[in-house]
Amino acid sequence: MLAGTTGYGIWTPDGRAPYDSWVDALLAIGTETARVPGWRAALADSKIGLGPVETGLAALATLGPYLPNERHMIHGDLLSRNVLAADGTVTAVLDWGNALYGDHLYDAAWLIYWWPWYPQRRTIDIHAELLAHWHTTGPLPTHLRERLHAYLIHIGLDAIAYCTYQHRWDEVRHNADTVVALANSAPGEIELNRPMIGPRDCNHRHLTGRHETRDSSHGHVGLTLWSLVAASGTRN
Repeated sequence: MLAGTTGYGIWTPDGRAPYDSWVDALLAIGTETARVPGWRAALADSKIGLGPVETGLAALATLGPYLPNERHMIHGDLLSRNVLAADGTVTAVLDWGNALYGDHLYDAAWLIYWWPWYPQRRTIDIHAELLAHWHTTGPLPTHLRERLHAYLIHIGLDAIAYCTYQHRWDEVRHNADTVVALANSAPGEIELNRPMIGPRDCNHRHLTGRHETRDSSHGHVGLTLWSLVAASGTRN
């Protein structure tokens, strides 16, 4: 599936991504892009400042040695009505506009990071479900805790940039606090908290706030997501 493609990070229609390594692609989150311009200056001028971003980037860099340089397909947005399911089986995955090349565990971290923002799913422990599936299919991915921890930090940094660009300061503050907490914790040491900022949502890059994953039979996609993530990622 990835034959004829190159690089890491968000790819263009010709199958090329801009970075030579997965770590380089992740650390680039600290720079501005045409997709999210002006966020660094806006954040620097705010009461929050750039401190949380620099703290997160430093922590992310220290986790770099644990991250694989394999290339897989990452969807990058499995929680915005982009997964269709029926009878407990994923039938389609839509909207690949945020797709990346890199470590497929990033999609698992995406679910873990944003799951607390969905009160209707609070009865499902998505992290525990993922772990149970990995234990069943075994062996566990190498450096699992470090990889997930790095991607949680990156997702938080991404959210800070996007929410700053949108001037959604309550969400910037929540994500900044999350990034700092992650940066100051050992991998797997903290549990992410549900945001206390009302019904609004804030996701990364260019999401539109349509935050309910549904299935084609009007049921709850819920636990089918972890099987999709655990099996995802076609390797080059």
